[in-house]
Amino acid sequence: MNQYRKVAFHTLGCKLNFAETSTIARHFREAGYASVSMEEQPDVFVINTCSVTDQADQKCRNIVRRAMRKSPNVFVAVIGCYAQLKPQEIAGIEGVSLVLGANEKFDIVSHIESQQSEETGKIIAGEIRNVKQFVPSFSQGDRTRTFLKVQDGCNYFCAFCTIPLARGRSRSANIASTVAEAKKAIEAGAREIVLTGVNIGDFGTAHGEKLIDLVRALDELEGISRFRISSIEPNLLTDELIQFAASSKHFMPHFHLPLQSGSDDVLQAMRRRYRTALYEDRIRTIRSLMPDACIGADVIVGFPGESDLHFKNTYHFLNGLPVSYLHVFTYSERENTTALRINEVVPMETRHQRNKMLQILSTKKKRAFYEDHLGETRPVLWEAAEDEGYMYGFTDNYIRVHTPYQHELTNALTMFTLKDINADGDVTGITTNFLHPVSPSNH
Repeated sequence: MNQYRKVAFHTLGCKLNFAETSTIARHFREAGYASVSMEEQPDVFVINTCSVTDQADQKCRNIVRRAMRKSPNVFVAVIGCYAQLKPQEIAGIEGVSLVLGANEKFDIVSHIESQQSEETGKIIAGEIRNVKQFVPSFSQGDRTRTFLKVQDGCNYFCAFCTIPLARGRSRSANIASTVAEAKKAIEAGAREIVLTGVNIGDFGTAHGEKLIDLVRALDELEGISRFRISSIEPNLLTDELIQFAASSKHFMPHFHLPLQSGSDDVLQAMRRRYRTALYEDRIRTIRSLMPDACIGADVIVGFPGESDLHFKNTYHFLNGLPVSYLHVFTYSERENTTALRINEVVPMETRHQRNKMLQILSTKKKRAFYEDHLGETRPVLWEAAEDEGYMYGFTDNYIRVHTPYQHELTNALTMFTLKDINADGDVTGITTNFLHPVSPSNH
């Protein structure tokens, strides 16, 4: 019998973290805990941290303080990438009872129940080189969209990135196990499954399998409306995979390819495994086979040594590419990354200026992409949340739409005629017939 009965969670960062938090929450429920909100004064509070930005420390401290104000005697356990990278730093935060590393976080229930109540700041975190196990996960809570973890870790060691230090080497389950997890998510009510991981294009290498083989197997599943691939390295996105997505039953015309820089010099300094010519070829191949596809890109501004000319090249490269939106990140220095060896530091003010320029470009590209599809009728999967009398959903090609809230639309797939773009940048229109129970995309 555990001494704690209620548990709450707070997740920072990526889709992968949300998938893992859901799996850990299931472990707690199986052990007899009730999942509650922070407002309900839990006995245990689990914080799943991120290390992608340089604000991880401050965010973690703020969340711990907020938890302690709500419930002064709460047992605070911290897990995730930041916990693996900086366990001593986290253990020193007032109110933290337990810090678990990457290998230990999935055994969190037993670690909590074996800890003495008076202990604080305890660290259980092995070396990242010893993390070899792949733990399957999928998110729950939003029945409409589920994030399915298909891969973890990374072997790339890009100059700006701490993920290999926080999550270890690349690993995944085999296809049979991954399909079994997808079936569980479908049985739990998911209508759309997003394949997620650190470097999902690397799926299956330890088993002699490939991502395309997994995609083919998933496409045959019944009871699911949609699959999406969250993000994939351009050098691992094959013609075969693009061609299959273009004709598949359930995979949507939506890709997200990290670019990081439109300058080959900067890509080389970043230790990226492709150059702009390959990236452009991938984008244009997608566009040729799926003219309606939504294509997103990640970009980092202010990487050490990025000159005004380098940034200008990036801006013009992106401006000339048929991409639909950008995720723009301002470079921040991270301990133990090789980028710190580059002496030409870009001033923070310049980094922010470049970020703003690309954000504006992203807004223009997204607006143009939406305008190109006005007047079309496309399938939309509607979400459950109500926001001031409205509800939201996404078309097959990832256009965000909204309509007056109707309960019967929740988790439903309907046809929707795209009419106008509102002040918030979302598309309004007219809902027509329901598509039951499952409908392939009309791409």
